[in-house]
Amino acid sequence: MDKAEQLDDAQTSAENVPDNSRYLSLDDIKQYRLDDEGVPTDTSMNQCLDASRPWLCYWILHALDVLGHTLPVEQVDTVTAFLARCQSAEGGFGGGPGQLPHLAATYAAVSALASLGTEAAYQVIDRPGLRRFLRRCLNSDGSFSMHDDGEVDIRGAYCAAAVARLTNVYEDALFEKTAEWLSSCQTYEGGFSGTPGLEAHGGYTFCGLAALALLGHERLCDLDSLMRWVTNRQMALEGGFSGRTQKLVDACYAYWQGAVFPIIHTLLAKEGSETLSRERWMFHQEALQHYLLHCCENAHGGFFDKPGKNRDFYHTCYALSGLSIAQNFHLGRQHHPRVVGHQNNQLELVHPIYNLVVTKAIAATEYFSKLAVPTEADCSKQAGSPREADLSGGSPAERSGPTGDAAGAPAGQ
Repeated sequence: MDKAEQLDDAQTSAENVPDNSRYLSLDDIKQYRLDDEGVPTDTSMNQCLDASRPWLCYWILHALDVLGHTLPVEQVDTVTAFLARCQSAEGGFGGGPGQLPHLAATYAAVSALASLGTEAAYQVIDRPGLRRFLRRCLNSDGSFSMHDDGEVDIRGAYCAAAVARLTNVYEDALFEKTAEWLSSCQTYEGGFSGTPGLEAHGGYTFCGLAALALLGHERLCDLDSLMRWVTNRQMALEGGFSGRTQKLVDACYAYWQGAVFPIIHTLLAKEGSETLSRERWMFHQEALQHYLLHCCENAHGGFFDKPGKNRDFYHTCYALSGLSIAQNFHLGRQHHPRVVGHQNNQLELVHPIYNLVVTKAIAATEYFSKLAVPTEADCSKQAGSPREADLSGGSPAERSGPTGDAAGAPAGQ
């Protein structure tokens, strides 16, 4: 029996569950809240995430967006003010007020502000400072360090490209060598690793392909090999995705792996592929939904990694994003929803590259596209770091440091 037949059998079994089986309840999921400081109300269990507070804001705000929930104006203003306090005078955002700027925290903060979607939220972002910060993180080979003297891996390139494109601070010189470096991270298996020569990993694979798409160089990687690897990450029995070869499924990979398919599908459609489906992504959409709804939803709200694990904001965010992608085939003007379970399971469309609700991604890019790209004069109004990259050819000394994962970064199983 081949992989497709196994998935079909698993889907048939899943469709035969009783009608009263538990499905996603929007009321339960929305039990996660923000307090007046822009962090979860249950702070005791999140003390270890003190350096990841923009991530907490982003995970919750985006999850609520996907569910179609609108925050009260007062709460929007409170979170906006909190994120402004996380911004560094040197450019970029830190993991909390007064903390050093970090590319992952910067991506999370910019994404959270885009999720808020107000002009006041957009105006928080110091675009000249952001551009200076990205330059400081750039290495001579086109890779990006996560922070000054920080670790180097593929997350940095994605975070840099995403915020640069979203806020219109992108410049060709900043990413001149990045696409080639990204393609060097593709492994013999077909997926991408954190740095060249390591093991293919679902989160890093998303970062690699999404960054190449943002730079317009998807074809620099071997797409056939990538498709073979990522399709084999969907498990025939569970229906969910694993992050690496011979690893268990994990709800967060519903997005990290699932979002790869729309990116590739869009590219192949632009190239005029005649055999490409105009109704389905190239994975079993229903099987993924069954795994998330039956195996990963907490009865009291939120999602967890897999049965036996605890719910958290990270897995809730990425499970909902993956669920949205599995529900919605959307290519140009074509939209073919495939919603498992109750009608109120229908989620908002998610942008596969930015992981923002599509309407929020469009609104942010349209707003910033009307602003001029910061000039050299704009970026030099404040003193830059002595480690700032010389885009004419030089670079800071190569960064070294621990390879630990920032919260929100794709890691784990």
